Amino acid sequence: ISEEIIFGGLVWILVASSLVPWPLVQGWVMFVSVFCFVATTTLIILYLIGAHSGETSWVTLDAAYHCTAALFYLSASVLEALATITMQDGFTYRHYHENIAAVVFSYVATLLYVVHAVFSLIRWKSS
Repeated sequence: ISEEIIFGGLVWILVASSLVPWPLVQGWVMFVSVFCFVATTTLIILYLIGAHSGETSWVTLDAAYHCTAALFYLSASVLEALATITMQDGFTYRHYHENIAAVVFSYVATLLYVVHAVFSLIRWKSS
């Protein structure tokens, strides 16, 4: 199983269970984590069943998807970190710690998608 799926799923669970001060930020982070979770799972399943048949269009798709996912996750990570930093009174210590964990796992997922995007671009360039 892909590390992106594991950390993306953790972000999804943490953001869904936490209380984010700005609903728009929570919506964007949830969209990014769910979209990337489903898309990465779909791509892995398609690769495992051999739907790619070694075609170069799949290499292009892989590179484009992981670059987009890395950009999405970077934006979601920055917004989640900003929302966590600006948490004010009315939020419990537990909510604050859940948001911190979501930020950390979101940045880890971002790093994993960036690394995968770099290797996908190298593979795309050589094909």
